[in-house]
Amino acid sequence: MSITLDQVTKHYGGVPVVNDVSLDIGDGEFFVLLGPSGSGKSTLLRAIAGLTGVDHGRIALHGRDVTHVAARKRGVGLVFQNYALFRHMTVAENIEFALRVRHVRARERSRRRQELLRLVALEGLDQRLPAQLSGGQQQRVAVARALAHKPEVLLLDEPFGALDAKIREELRRTIRQVQRELGITTVLVTHDQEEAFAMADRIGIMNHGRLLEMGAPHDLYSRPATRFVATFLGAANLLLARRTPDGIQMGVSTVAAAERSPDLGEHEVVAVVRPEEVELAASRDALKSGYLARGVVDEVMFSGALESLRVRLANGAQAPLLAHANGAAGASLQVTRTQPEQRGFEVRPGQEVAIGVRRVHVLPTPLSSFTACAVSAALAEALSRQPLLAELAARMHTRIAPRVEPHLGVPDAPSATDEPSVGATAIAGGSDCSRRAEWLLRRGAREVLVLPEQPAVPQRVLIHWMSDASRSATLAVSASVLRHVAAEAVYVSIFPEERAGEQRHGLRELLDARSEAQLAHGLEMRTELRFGDVASELARRLAEAPAQMLIVGLSDLTGFAASFRVLLETGQWPVLIVYRASP
Repeated sequence: MSITLDQVTKHYGGVPVVNDVSLDIGDGEFFVLLGPSGSGKSTLLRAIAGLTGVDHGRIALHGRDVTHVAARKRGVGLVFQNYALFRHMTVAENIEFALRVRHVRARERSRRRQELLRLVALEGLDQRLPAQLSGGQQQRVAVARALAHKPEVLLLDEPFGALDAKIREELRRTIRQVQRELGITTVLVTHDQEEAFAMADRIGIMNHGRLLEMGAPHDLYSRPATRFVATFLGAANLLLARRTPDGIQMGVSTVAAAERSPDLGEHEVVAVVRPEEVELAASRDALKSGYLARGVVDEVMFSGALESLRVRLANGAQAPLLAHANGAAGASLQVTRTQPEQRGFEVRPGQEVAIGVRRVHVLPTPLSSFTACAVSAALAEALSRQPLLAELAARMHTRIAPRVEPHLGVPDAPSATDEPSVGATAIAGGSDCSRRAEWLLRRGAREVLVLPEQPAVPQRVLIHWMSDASRSATLAVSASVLRHVAAEAVYVSIFPEERAGEQRHGLRELLDARSEAQLAHGLEMRTELRFGDVASELARRLAEAPAQMLIVGLSDLTGFAASFRVLLETGQWPVLIVYRASP
């Protein structure tokens, strides 16, 4: 591998701006780091270049550990957005600068300069000053200068940002041709999806300092694993649906054949429908795809080869089962149509249409939505406005549904509804919350989030499971939460004191847990081994710093309320309980 990162972390002001990033980039690969401003991608690139240190983790280039090696000794070439050329030097002098400081002979410098000018299509411009060049030409000089000393790795930090569209396209093509001709491993940082699609062999998408997903551009676009990637890579309609034996049900309609799933029974899912996968027709019978609902065209926008529409869903779409990506009720769909589609069926604002869906992709997230549960409607409504719950729902583009259980926590009392639990159920912390949580878990809830009165958005999330039967589910839920908060993840394995001599077994468990988190759930996490009582050790660890959260997995509820009362009723931390009964 050309570049290997192992749990690289960088903090600013106590907040991780690069959060446990692990990554392997192959020889000659063109890898693009894509993400919004503030996602940590440029900081990660500077760490690879050696321009900023790291607080944790390891960086290796071509098998050599360079974590603490100076930038000039790492063998990398770096191109910045603002060119960073020496204004008083000619093109020739700029390109030769890195060779001159390395005491390369004049003849060799000249030969290398001419070779690079040919590569970047600037032959004959040797004696011009940067001020006499266009922006695109200046950036080509910057690329040539970065390549002059034959680096093993080329790093590009948003090099097209200051250029107009046509020059950007030309320079992208030039850099890709140079990269392929030289076979040099290249990392490009950008927030432009078009650039990423045009240039990348693989794309890594970052948000909140965490590397969320990696893969080929087509795979990430057509089969994203997370809400953020689905909505960041092009437009997307996020819908709450139900997976049934017959297919994916949205509202009253089943629109797609069911994919195979290891989960048991019907359950709520998050579905992605790309705008180009939505079909419009005058009637249901005229549709060639699965019928979704009737709709009304709210907006039609001409954008050249494509037509963009916003269609408001009408009768046939039920709000509890269908929500737009922003969580608004009365959802509307984004639709994109080609010119042949436009000519085949012309539409205008205010027109009623039939809506069909050609393809649905179901995200593999276990947290589809939230339910705020309390003994009265007023308390459920107040809980739904709790800041942390509202923040999580907003970041996850999902809804918070109220649920009233007048006998919540009363032993042997039945549930007020026969409807199955939907999403993660949230309850207020405080007195008797352990008993209320157990009451819900015994009546079908799979995840219960216990919220103290004023919790902060967590900066660290502790993860623990009581048995291997709940391990996979706990890791899946943890990954779903951690994709939406800038928090460090720490798995805490706790053995009884009498097993303190089994440290080797405990270390093996930590390695297995981290491996499963990486491979199955795309989650990077630290690991800790402790000995003692589970609840006491977790409480001690939570008390060490503010702004923490606990995710705990269970497969048996025997003694749950008594064991976890100290964590749930006297703590100041949000606790997410993941329950999967032993088979």
